[in-house]
Amino acid sequence: MSTNIWIWIAALLTLAIYSFLYKDNIVYKIAEYLLVGVSIGYSIAITWYNVVIAKMVVPIRDQHNFLTIIPILIGMLMFARFSKKHGWLSKIPISFVIGWGAGVAIPLQFETSIVEHVKNTIAIPWFGGNILLLVNAIIIFIGVIATLIYFYFSTPHKGVIGKVANLGIWYIMIAFGASFGYTVMARISLFIDRAQFLLHDWLGLIH
Repeated sequence: MSTNIWIWIAALLTLAIYSFLYKDNIVYKIAEYLLVGVSIGYSIAITWYNVVIAKMVVPIRDQHNFLTIIPILIGMLMFARFSKKHGWLSKIPISFVIGWGAGVAIPLQFETSIVEHVKNTIAIPWFGGNILLLVNAIIIFIGVIATLIYFYFSTPHKGVIGKVANLGIWYIMIAFGASFGYTVMARISLFIDRAQFLLHDWLGLIH
């Protein structure tokens, strides 16, 4: 019985969200506010147990790691933003967060977004024995070079440089089209999942 109730709730909320396809209405707004409220409540609960309890309370209470108090006090300075007089204190934890984030994120991004892409671009399997892999690698290599030349504005795009830059435009448009097509396909997959839920789990019209 309880399972059927939750199925009805999920189905009605799904229809409430899809009612926006007709026009913006109060039913859609209720479902939207409910989604936002539940998401925020869930995030707060996860943060409370995974951060406050696990990272702050447990180390001090169970492990007697009193050095944890130092980052706790630094983090609490964030609340100084609510004071006009002492708001400058919030810059201290912000500086720690930005410094740590830059120190960790920049090398990681450089490794994954630049080094790995360069390695995959220049590592053409000339002697792999598979002609299709070779052709694919050459196409990728030419596309990378052509796209980079298109964004190289220090030299006028004339002659050979202009033709290669125009080829780069074709690669960019193909990439944008593939990305957009993938996005649309993902959204359609979500819609198919909801349609199957409504027709199978809720109405029982398909098996």
